[in-house]
Amino acid sequence: MDFQKLLLDVGKGLGQDELRALTFLCADLLRRNPNSVETFSDLFSCLMDRDVLSAERPQLLTELLTTIQQPRLLRDLRLNERITTNYISSYRKLLYSLSEDITSEDLQSIKFLLNRLVPRRKLAENSTTLDVFLEMEHLELISETNLDKLESMFNAVCPVLNQKIAKYKARPVQEVNLSEAVRPVSPASLCSMNSTDAVVAGPTPGQNVGPRDLIKMTKIDPDPDPKAAKHFGDLGTYPMNAAKRGICVILNNEDFSKSGSNLGNRVGTIPDENALRGVFEWLGFEVQVHRNLGKRPMLSVLQKLSKEDYKQMDCLVCCVLSHGEEGTVYGVDGCTVTIKELMAPFNGMRCPSLVEKPKLFFIQACQGTDYQKAVETDSRKKEEEDDNICSDARVAESIPSNADFLLGMATVPSYVSFRDRNNGTWYIQSLCQNLTKMVPMGTDLVSILTKVNADVSKKSDSFGWRKQMPQPSFSLRKRVIFPIPTGPPPAFGAI
Repeated sequence: MDFQKLLLDVGKGLGQDELRALTFLCADLLRRNPNSVETFSDLFSCLMDRDVLSAERPQLLTELLTTIQQPRLLRDLRLNERITTNYISSYRKLLYSLSEDITSEDLQSIKFLLNRLVPRRKLAENSTTLDVFLEMEHLELISETNLDKLESMFNAVCPVLNQKIAKYKARPVQEVNLSEAVRPVSPASLCSMNSTDAVVAGPTPGQNVGPRDLIKMTKIDPDPDPKAAKHFGDLGTYPMNAAKRGICVILNNEDFSKSGSNLGNRVGTIPDENALRGVFEWLGFEVQVHRNLGKRPMLSVLQKLSKEDYKQMDCLVCCVLSHGEEGTVYGVDGCTVTIKELMAPFNGMRCPSLVEKPKLFFIQACQGTDYQKAVETDSRKKEEEDDNICSDARVAESIPSNADFLLGMATVPSYVSFRDRNNGTWYIQSLCQNLTKMVPMGTDLVSILTKVNADVSKKSDSFGWRKQMPQPSFSLRKRVIFPIPTGPPPAFGAI
């Protein structure tokens, strides 16, 4: 059966309520306002344009019809009823499932509770539950990582619905949608690879992928065959020819004296700030620095930044210097911000002008409290510490499912990263030094981060027992190669 005819038959077999449901489920794939989709033809055309639906890849259609419980239509159209892919996020499916259990009376109560938070015209009589959810997302009242507002409302309206949210939160791994090509890289593999000999394996159909699984999925071929090398050589490069290179925002948290916890001040962070400012200004970025922000101000800065128009820019860079734990960084108020919360404002739905442009995040913060020890040193007591070296201890669910992100972490999960009180952190200083050395050579960013891994892995404290290994992860689809600046690189001391 002709695929276009099949899609036409799907539209004929469903009504407007199902159209709204399918459009809502595809909201993350469409990268446009779901409310602008008026017909099934419009929806399917958009999905085909996004290259997530085709005659060769009809799996998304199967997943959609299964999610809205249309098994008979699947059988009539002779579509495989078994879901083998995971294009739609668990979060999106959760909201749809909740909407199916919300009665008209429940919806009126929810609208009443939102009366002071959502514009009244968005809560009109004809607004459906899915419409309300979309508006709550738009106003950032809910997100994949923050369902507090929903839980609060359900406690008052229909407490049993919170069982579904609890089940969603308890799911064992964070999924990566197959609609976005994720290419994760492990620190161990990056140490011995360069941009011409790496073959990275993506998720297989139907596979849910967690951050710790990213390491397992990286396949390094030490002696690639010519065909593999040729395939890698065909990778494109992100355009770097816009009127402006982009914005680089630096969030530098140093003073934790008012955090109400045992988080110490981050002495030695100013050299990192200065190095980052100098390097990214040299690369053509407009640099914005914000110091000593609590959780809400940090998120506010990023929300404001996401509303910029990036049509005349090449990319975005965000550097966060702070204390951290696994999956989070700290505001100076002692409140934690998840890495995902930092990155979410720049996904395709919230910041459409950055779609298909690289979004680069560099996080200098611990991911835990464990130390990495040098192999040859196993007898020195932990109490013997180098007074000039300190850690930011105090990041599992990290990279979002959207494409074109890079997340450079100072260290791997569960471990600390180190900061020299006089010269800055091992990671940021190495990053800046290698950018100034390797950008003029035309080296791509992943290869530069490989060199950063190698350099930082060689460092240790004065006793020789504490080590560190950075960890980059990314969903880049092309190589990031910065144009060679015309001016001389900034100078800063080595650590």
